[in-house]
Amino acid sequence: MYRVLLLFFVSIISFAQDNYQVRYFDTPIKLDGKLDDLHWQNTEKLADFWQYFPSDSVKASYNTTVYLGYDDKNVYVAAYMESVGNKYIVPTLKRDFRAGGNDQISFVFDTFHDNTNGFLFGINPLGVQREALLFNGATDNSFFNPSWDNKWQSEAFIGDGYWSCELIIPLSTLRFKKNSKEWFFKAYRFDTQSNENSVAKRVPQNQIIMALGYSIPIEFERPLQTSGPNISLIPYISGGASKDFESGSSPKKTFGIGADAKIAVTSGLNLDLTVNPDFSTVEVDQQVVNLTRFDITFPEQRQFFIENSDLFTGFGSYSTNPYVPPGAGVGASGTQIVSPFFSRKVGIAFDSTTGINVQNPIIYGLRLSGKLNDDWRVGLLNTMTSNDEERGITSTNYTVAAIQRRVLSRSNIAGVFVNNQLINPSEELKGNSFDRVGGIEYNHQSLNNLWSGKVFYHQSFSANHADKAFAHGFVMNYTARAFTAKWSHDYVGAGFQSSSGFIPRTDFFHFNPTFGFNFYPKKTILNRYSFGLAWDEYDKPGLGRTDLQAGPFISLAFRNTGSTLISFNRNFTYLFSSFDALRSNGSLPSLQLGTDYVYHNIQATIVSDRRKAFNVSLKPLIGQYYNGNIVSLAGSVIYRFQPYALITLNMAYNDIKLAEARNRVYVVGPKVEVTFSKSVFWTSNLQYNTQFDNFNINSRIQWRFAPVSDFFLVYSDNYDTITGSVKNRAILAKLTYWLNI
Repeated sequence: MYRVLLLFFVSIISFAQDNYQVRYFDTPIKLDGKLDDLHWQNTEKLADFWQYFPSDSVKASYNTTVYLGYDDKNVYVAAYMESVGNKYIVPTLKRDFRAGGNDQISFVFDTFHDNTNGFLFGINPLGVQREALLFNGATDNSFFNPSWDNKWQSEAFIGDGYWSCELIIPLSTLRFKKNSKEWFFKAYRFDTQSNENSVAKRVPQNQIIMALGYSIPIEFERPLQTSGPNISLIPYISGGASKDFESGSSPKKTFGIGADAKIAVTSGLNLDLTVNPDFSTVEVDQQVVNLTRFDITFPEQRQFFIENSDLFTGFGSYSTNPYVPPGAGVGASGTQIVSPFFSRKVGIAFDSTTGINVQNPIIYGLRLSGKLNDDWRVGLLNTMTSNDEERGITSTNYTVAAIQRRVLSRSNIAGVFVNNQLINPSEELKGNSFDRVGGIEYNHQSLNNLWSGKVFYHQSFSANHADKAFAHGFVMNYTARAFTAKWSHDYVGAGFQSSSGFIPRTDFFHFNPTFGFNFYPKKTILNRYSFGLAWDEYDKPGLGRTDLQAGPFISLAFRNTGSTLISFNRNFTYLFSSFDALRSNGSLPSLQLGTDYVYHNIQATIVSDRRKAFNVSLKPLIGQYYNGNIVSLAGSVIYRFQPYALITLNMAYNDIKLAEARNRVYVVGPKVEVTFSKSVFWTSNLQYNTQFDNFNINSRIQWRFAPVSDFFLVYSDNYDTITGSVKNRAILAKLTYWLNI
C-alpha cells in the first residue's frame, strides 16, 4: 500500500513541476559539443532525470543535465550525460537511427503547447543525428515518423566518464505561434552500459517513453519572433539509363529536373510545393510473403508527403495488439482496416498492357498544412499525375482537404474530404471517372493518457452511385499500469470506395477487443510479464462470421531489453473467391470459393537484446493452416561492425502443406549498410523472392555534402531466378541542394 501512495505523490509532484526558464542569448554559441561555452554557465539546469527502464519510480543512476537557450534565429540545446564508462553502442554513422540498442539522447519540442504534436531531435555520442515528427500525442510507436528531414546542426564530445552534446535548431525548422512564450519540452536518454533509460519528467512504464503527455513546460525570456521570410528551395537534377531486357527494347536514357519549395505562410502554417518530383532515390521497401488474402501497406518515405502527414492519412482505423514489442519489424504492430486516403497510392497506376501496378510520374504537388492558432489545424493537398496512353494510364488529380479543431485538453474533432478525379478519361472509364469521400472523426486523448480512441463516419460518392457507400468505426483504449484494454469495431459498406485510399475489403462488420494484465516482478530476469486475450473477427451482413483470429497471449519484457509475445490462435476463414494459399503465384491449385476452414496455430514475436552486436527480431508461426499445416519464420538477423557497418538478413520462410499440394516460398534479403563517415553512406539491398522467381539488387550511395543536400548514385537490377536471365537494369545519379532564400 505504501508503494502505491508513494507513486501517487511522486506523480502529483511530477505534474506540478514549475516552468523551466529558457534564457535569451545575445550571441550564438560556439558549436563543439564540449559545453565550455560561457552561455551555459548562466543557464538554468534541467537535471535529476527519472528512470523509465528498468524501473519507473526511482531517479536515474547516472544523471543527465540539459540546458536550453535561444536567440532570434535559433534554439540552442546542450546536454551532459554521466556514464559508467566509455564503451558506447553506436551501430553505424548513418543518420535517423532508431533509439533501441543505441546510446542516445532525444529532445522533443511541443511548440504549440498542446501535448499532441512534436518535433524530435536526437544525437548519439559520435554526433550522429536523427529527427522525427510525433503526432497523436505519441501514445503509440506508429505515431512516430522518422522520414522527416530538415536543417539543424549538432556536435558531440566524449570525455572521461561522460559524453556531451550541443544542438543548434533554427526557428525556421520548427512551426510555432508568433509571440508565444510557452512550449512543452521533453528529453529522454538510452544508456546501454547501465542498461537504463531515463526521462526528464517521470513516465510510467505502461506508457511509451516518448508520450507527449509527460512533458515539461518551458518559458522563454522574451516572446518568440519570426526571423523574416522563411522560404526554402530544393532543386534537383538527375540523369540515368535503363534497359528492359525482357521486351528487347533499346536502352533508355533519362534526364530529370525539378524542385521542391517550402514556404512559411505563417510561423505555424507551411506551404510545400513540388514540380516534377523524383522519388527514385527513396530506399526500397522490404519485400515480404503476404499470407493474407488482402493487400498490405508499407510506410510513406517520400519527403513531400511527410510533414503533418497525420492531417491527411490519419483518418480511418487499424487493428492492433498493444503488446507487440518495439523493434518487431514492418507491419508487426497492426493492420490497416480502412483509410480514405493513403499517400502511397499517389504516383502508382495500373498498366493495362501488363496487368501490374507501375510508377506513374507526378507532375506537381501542393500541400498547405499546419496550425492556424492554438485550436485549429488545416491541411490541403493537391497533386496531379501524368497521362500515359501506351500503358492505358489516365492522368489523375488527387485532392485532400482536412480540418481539425481541438476540444477538451488534448482531443479534437476532424473533418476530411478526398477527391480522386480522372482527367479526360476514355469512354470505358467514364463510368468510374471519380470517387469522393467526406468524413468526420472525434479523436480522444485524456490528459493522463489513460484513455485514447476515436469514432468516425465516412461517406463516399462515386460516378457509379453505389449503395451502402459509407464506413464508420469506434475504438477506445484504456492503458493503466496493471491493466490494458481495447475495444474497436468497424463497419464498411459494400459500396464504400476511395481509389486514393486503402480499403482492402468492403461489406463487413469488424470488431477487435483486447485486454491484458501487467505484472512487474522484482529481482528477476523479467521486467514485466503480461497475459490476456485478443479477438479479431469479421462478419458479413446476411452471412455471419467470415474471418476470426482469437486466443490468449503472453507478453514478456526482459531486463536485458529483449521481449517476447506468444499468442495461441483459433482461426476461421470463409473464402469469397479462390485463394492461392500456397503463395505459388498461380502455379499450384488454389482453395475454392465458398469453402470455409477452422484451424489452430501458435505465433510469436521475439526481439533479442538490441545492445548486443548480434541481435534478432523473429516472428515464427507453426500449426494448422486452412486444410493443412504451416511452418513459417519471418524477421531479421542483425550484426554490427561498430560504427562503420550494419549487416542485416531479412527473411520470410514459409513451408505450406495443404491437401492440394505443398510449397516452400521464401524471401531472403541481405542488407548491408556501410557508413564511411557521418556524411557518406552506402546501402545495398539484395532480395530473392521465390514467389515471383525474382532476384533484385538495389545499391545506393548517398553523400550529404551540406545540410539536407545530397548526391545519390543508385543502381538496380532484376533477374529471373528460373532462367538466370536479366529482366531489367538501371543506374541513376541525382543531385539536390537546399537553398534558404
